[in-house]
Amino acid sequence: MEDKILQALEGLSNQITTLAEKVDNQGNQITTLAEKVDNQGNQITTLAEKVDNQGNQITTLTEKVDIQGTQIKENTQILKALEHLAQVNKAEHDKMSFDIAEISGEIKAIRKDLLNVELITASNWGDIAKLKSVK
Repeated sequence: MEDKILQALEGLSNQITTLAEKVDNQGNQITTLAEKVDNQGNQITTLAEKVDNQGNQITTLTEKVDIQGTQIKENTQILKALEHLAQVNKAEHDKMSFDIAEISGEIKAIRKDLLNVELITASNWGDIAKLKSVK
């Protein structure tokens, strides 16, 4: 009977050893899984940092676009002011052209009148010469 008990104890011992090995193996598997989870956590942290970085880049680009929009508005206002100034200058130029044409017409009329005065003066000198010769 002692042999049976020893055999039973030995069998139990073998089963306990097998169970201990299985528990150790499962512990190793759990450790491996924990390492994989930690690695994935690190990857998630890295991805989150990349997303944050891209968010910062988007914010920077948005700020640049806002600045460019403001610059475009300012440039548009300047352009409108320049267009208005060009229209004013054209109106002034047209007025000056009209004034020059009017002055030119007046000068031609004065020249014609002056020519008539010269002709009349010459005629008067002729009359004066006749009068002087009659005396």
